[in-house]
Amino acid sequence: MRIDVLLERALDFDFLSVEEGIFLYENASTAELMHVAHALRMKQVPSNKVTWIIDRNSNTTNVCIANCKFCNFFRKPGHEEAYVTTIEEYKVKIDELYKYGGNQLLLQGGHHPDLGLEFYCKIFRELKALYPDLKLHALGPPEIAHIAKLEGMTHTEVLSALKEAGLDSLPGAGAEILSDRVRRLISKGKCGGQEWLDVMRAAHQLDITTSATMMFGHIETNREIMEHLVAIRQVQSEKPASAKGFLAFIPWPFQDEDTMLKRLKRARNTVTGDEYVRMIAMSRIMLPNVINIQASWLTVGKNIAQVCLHSGANDFGSIMIEENVVSAAGAAFRFTANGIQDAIREAGYIPQLRDQQYGERELPKNILQQELDKETMIVD
Repeated sequence: MRIDVLLERALDFDFLSVEEGIFLYENASTAELMHVAHALRMKQVPSNKVTWIIDRNSNTTNVCIANCKFCNFFRKPGHEEAYVTTIEEYKVKIDELYKYGGNQLLLQGGHHPDLGLEFYCKIFRELKALYPDLKLHALGPPEIAHIAKLEGMTHTEVLSALKEAGLDSLPGAGAEILSDRVRRLISKGKCGGQEWLDVMRAAHQLDITTSATMMFGHIETNREIMEHLVAIRQVQSEKPASAKGFLAFIPWPFQDEDTMLKRLKRARNTVTGDEYVRMIAMSRIMLPNVINIQASWLTVGKNIAQVCLHSGANDFGSIMIEENVVSAAGAAFRFTANGIQDAIREAGYIPQLRDQQYGERELPKNILQQELDKETMIVD
């Protein structure tokens, strides 16, 4: 194999094999990967704009029986800190979201042993009745698989009921690494890699848009990383022609603070800035049929995320008004609406507010006024 030949094929949107991906990742320079990934980004998203979104990450419950070894957020059933969020609590959170100019709720939780399909359908219906224009980017493949097992239903039946109740899109949560060897060691209580992919196939058949993720930098091998990317690409290639399928791919490094994986000395986060930039570039190269690649500023910080905008990423994600799961393991970076736009401008791009479907949104008046006030202060 030759680096130059593989990169030329990547520029032609060829599907590189797992072996070819490993070879590039282990042998090509960061500069080469960045150059090709950025060229692909400009072909697929030919604009000087970088998108971002205002949403809120809230949790239905922190009760979970999956017992993932990288998660500090969950509580076992009966724990004194266990909770299930009420409609009144959602109203406070959503009213605040609207005040900040957002209208999307990223709603996730744990594998609660007692909360079945009707519980989630009831929540979705009540929220949509209270907030008709609220977008529910909710649950994720492991939660869908868990609900299906509780109810003795298929993934399609569960997803159909949730869509009818108000589900707008399905996050790519719980992918971690789609290798059952890895999953047995770090997230044994969750669905296997194949079931995660099958849930996404079912969602695409129902024309539910989704995203895909990858948490790396723990116990996985480079082969398992490339197998993960190729599996995502394969599912995307199977979607109906009329469906959007995976709207975006978001890789992020394992956050290890106080996690069981770190305490047991099985893994710790050693991902460098250079390695993250390379992973963003490889994501763009290996996923030519996924249009949007998102840089995870929450886990790598502003400066590295800005470099990623020159390495294949075209999206900066959310300001994350509320985020509890990844933050519980040490992700401490934060952005305001103005801060995320400034970061994009500093990187040489034009910030563009978007919705979950990657449609452009105008800046809400309260944020726009803050921007105008800021410019006035600078002029004065």
